[in-house]
Parts: sequence; C-alpha cells; structure tokens
Amino acid sequence: MTNVHLPQAWDARYQHGTDGWELGKAAPPLQAFLEHHPRAPQPEGTVLVPGCGRGHEAALLARLGFEVIGLDFSSEAIREARRLHGEHPRLRWLQADLFDADALSGAGLASGSLSGVLEHTCFCAIDPSQRAHYRSTVDRLLRAEGWLLGLFFCHPRPGGPPFGSDPEQLAASWAQIGFYPLIWEPARGSVAGRSEEWLGFWRKPEQRSA
Repeated sequence: MTNVHLPQAWDARYQHGTDGWELGKAAPPLQAFLEHHPRAPQPEGTVLVPGCGRGHEAALLARLGFEVIGLDFSSEAIREARRLHGEHPRLRWLQADLFDADALSGAGLASGSLSGVLEHTCFCAIDPSQRAHYRSTVDRLLRAEGWLLGLFFCHPRPGGPPFGSDPEQLAASWAQIGFYPLIWEPARGSVAGRSEEWLGFWRKPEQRSA
C-alpha cells in the first residue's frame, strides 16, 4: 500500500504508471455538471483543485473561464500536469501540501481567498484520519458562500487508497461544519467500474450563528 503521507510514494506512482485512478481526462460526472447543470457555479474568484494529479479537472475549469490553482504535493504530478496542459493565463500549478498552512499562505492561499474547491481523488487518497483536517482546511480557505464540488468514492471495502466513505456519514460530516448541500446523489455518467461514485455540491454559509 502506498504510504499516503509521503510525496515520494506518489511520485513513484506517476513515474511507474501505477496511478490507477487516472482517466486521461476530466471525470465525466464533474465535466457534465460544470458544463450543463443549472446549478453549476459561474466563473468568479479563484478555485482550488487539491491533489490535482495530472491536472485534467484544473484544465477543464480554466477552459470554462475560472481562475484555477491546481495543487499537488507530488512533484511528478505537477510536472505531468504542466506537460499535458501547459501554462494558461487562468491556470497556476502549485506544488505544496494541502495541510501546510504556511506554504499555502505563502502562495497566496489565505483564509477566505477561494470562491470554490473542486474535489476529485484527493479525499479518497489521504489517510481517513486526515479527513477532519481536509474539511477544516476547505472551510478556512473558502470565502462565505463559497462552494465545494466533489466526486467521492463511496465504497465499503477496507484499506486503500482509494479509501472509501459511507454516503450518509460523509454528508453529515460536512453538515457538522455548517456546509449545506445543494446536491448529494449517486453520480451519473461515471466511467465503467466506478459505479460507487457520488456527486456532491455544497455551499459554505454566508455567516455562522454564534
């Protein structure tokens, strides 16, 4: 099993082609939502794609007019993202650890600096013990009324990555920090073999009650 805490372990996966999550394109449920759904967010502010890998979702967002930061702590992932998608006026590649607040702040990712976060294969790749930290980081970086769009692996099998989730527990965990769901449902149009994907779209509240 990959030591999910070490960027070198993920570097090796990219170098050896053992990144089995790679689709060679943006995930179809996410692309369909962003391009066609009436509730899809509109391009404004900056969107972060944590654990961006080869950068397909980040590049899609940039093509749709969003200002995007594709972030990964694997140097090989960022190198591959640049090779495949190049540079773009609306797209920045950043090698950093999502859980290193100082590194994020130094790169301009301060509290409330983001209008959106797009999640795909980061949440399922980190150790489940880090999920509360993931949620608090997203919460801190998003501005009020910011959005989280994600495709989540909701399978019951032990071990990972990809580490699974229970759909009800996952939704409840975001509700516990005040995020309200606009969509939480089994994904449509997933590639073959990924029938356990769920699509979620949440908003951070405008303000929190005392």
